[in-house]
Amino acid sequence: MGKVIAVASGKGGTGKTMFVANLGATLATAGYKVAVIDMDTGLRNLDLYLGLENNVVYDVNDVMQGVCRIKQALIKDKSFPGLYLMAGAPKRPDGEITPLHMKVLCKKLAERFDYVIVDGPAGIDDGLAVASAGADLAVVVVSPDYASARDGEMVRMVLKEMGVPKIGFLINKLNMDMIRKGFAPEVSDLTRGFHRDLLGVVQMDENIQVSTNLGVPIVFMQDTYIADNFRNISSRIREAVGGE
Repeated sequence: MGKVIAVASGKGGTGKTMFVANLGATLATAGYKVAVIDMDTGLRNLDLYLGLENNVVYDVNDVMQGVCRIKQALIKDKSFPGLYLMAGAPKRPDGEITPLHMKVLCKKLAERFDYVIVDGPAGIDDGLAVASAGADLAVVVVSPDYASARDGEMVRMVLKEMGVPKIGFLINKLNMDMIRKGFAPEVSDLTRGFHRDLLGVVQMDENIQVSTNLGVPIVFMQDTYIADNFRNISSRIREAVGGE
């Protein structure tokens, strides 16, 4: 049975979707079969980050409302064999999508995939409850500022109340030059509340923005420090969920 990983954030702009795309691509490159699901209803972008926007016919809500089969909504990523996308819905569905719908979907996908990665919406509303249903691990993505860290702590509290068994943190867009100049907090100060649960740090790099605009995950270039960093992060995540 595969493992389900939900990715969350306290606010938008932390780079959550970038992380999902590159984590999925990294795991697929390592030989795992991976499904990434965009649950950011109305604000879907995961298809753009993977360069698959022209391949979307059915979305995740179509699956959960019985409009199509799971197989019909899965889009194979030709750049990363083993990676499949289930796109997000462009707008909220007419019918109610509940955590139970999501839990059933993740369970079915986990029978076919080694890892199921869910890109949840920012914030702590009902969308987080749906996106995290059935997760073995939740990764909270924060940007390197105190407000984002505090928001991340609130997300963790809510996830715990929802019964998510394991919760980790990722710091994204870390700018070492800003830290050296004293314009941004030190990592040790930023992570006081969650240093034991820190899964990794991704530095600010303009090449990441270029890659997302091109629709190709940055880890496609495997001989780079960023790809190596994502391999280390994915290893910690596999360890956290008890994967092989």
